[in-house]
Amino acid sequence: MRYETLTGLSRGQLAELAARVAGVIGDAARPGGRPAVAGLFKSVAMVTALMRTNITQELAGDIFGCSQSTVSRRWDLIRPVIAQVLAACAPTPAEILGKGTALVDSTIAPTWDWKAIPDLFSGKAGYAGINMQIAATLAGTVAAVGPVPVHGARHDAHAFAASGLKDLLAGHDAAGDLGYTGVDGITIVPFRTPPGGEPPRIPGRLQQGPQRHPRRRRARRRPPEDLAHALRGRRPLPAPDQQIR
Repeated sequence: MRYETLTGLSRGQLAELAARVAGVIGDAARPGGRPAVAGLFKSVAMVTALMRTNITQELAGDIFGCSQSTVSRRWDLIRPVIAQVLAACAPTPAEILGKGTALVDSTIAPTWDWKAIPDLFSGKAGYAGINMQIAATLAGTVAAVGPVPVHGARHDAHAFAASGLKDLLAGHDAAGDLGYTGVDGITIVPFRTPPGGEPPRIPGRLQQGPQRHPRRRRARRRPPEDLAHALRGRRPLPAPDQQIR
């Protein structure tokens, strides 16, 4: 089996991860019991594949040769341990951002529309889910993800602090869209035009207007003789009565 395709990790990286997990929980099989259907190495690879590809547990069981119930037990056992042993390897937002500005936005991760859990349906996305707050660098590298999922019906202005992302970005400038206007911790937002009003005045050199292509500007400023010289040597258009219709 090509574990690299399913997990995104090389075999050496997967072996290192399995060794760290074994240092916390030991072997997958109980001492004196029957051999495990899926050993620790295979179980770690299976859980990693589930997190990376988001396949169903039934499909993962068919791939790794075990039942769906076994996949479910391994998922509950190993997934929090992987987060525990890799916590020290995750860079902090300060290490990724440096002195740069964080771009903040949200995404709705789809879920079942559980009746026991209210406010999951997001009117903006059009389906039930949880609001995940994400910060990235200007180059698009993920810097931080809010550790607390928020119900999908809640607005980004509420979810920024409720998700814990505000605390992770403390001390950094953060930019968001109009949904973050007036939110504490967001220092840069677009200008909003009031209903029926005029756009706000932008002071100084920001009022540049639309930018044109420099080559087009040079072409308009060329004197007539230069334009005539540029057309010299080109084949003239045929007469109207000779054109193909």
